[in-house]
Amino acid sequence: MELTADEIDALKELINIGVGHAAGMLNEMLQFPIELQIPEVELLSPVELQAELKKRFGIEQLSVVQLGFNGSFSGSAQLLFPTESAVNLVSVLTGEDKTSPDLDSLKISTLSEVGNMLINGVMGSIGNVLDQPLDYEVPYYSEEEIEQLLSSKEESLDYGSVLLAPAHFCVEELQVQGDILLFFDVGSFKVLLDAIAAVS
Repeated sequence: MELTADEIDALKELINIGVGHAAGMLNEMLQFPIELQIPEVELLSPVELQAELKKRFGIEQLSVVQLGFNGSFSGSAQLLFPTESAVNLVSVLTGEDKTSPDLDSLKISTLSEVGNMLINGVMGSIGNVLDQPLDYEVPYYSEEEIEQLLSSKEESLDYGSVLLAPAHFCVEELQVQGDILLFFDVGSFKVLLDAIAAVS
């Protein structure tokens, strides 16, 4: 499936709105300026996506919050942090020292909450703009390498339906960085494009 230049622009604008909303929420929590970067929107196969993520993050383990969504279109969104960024973020939000033994037990609940809030901010904005309400699953936290991250998705994704629109955010003062990725299930992508066309 090929995207036209207009479809790419419309998708980018839509994701910009959602991610901008989520960044505003994170900014309120952290009280630090957040730098946002949304590169080109691309449709990739899982194999191409794996190569792209390796280029971006290297081979280190990632902290991942995943949230499934259903409605007119379905899929999942993931918030990815390099492990060190995840620790820095949890330390700032909880006030715990980075070396504290309690930090580990706080990490799952804190990052799940942040992921839930950010992903809801992104997908909620997209749903509102397109007038397509979405239901969300419970956020799921894991620590995985890039291969593991995608292996569970290959069955449900057709080989042109991974939408890579990584919103890279960075809080320089806290040495925190991460990415938001969106995955759409087979068939949903066409519905998304039709919904964008209807409101354009």
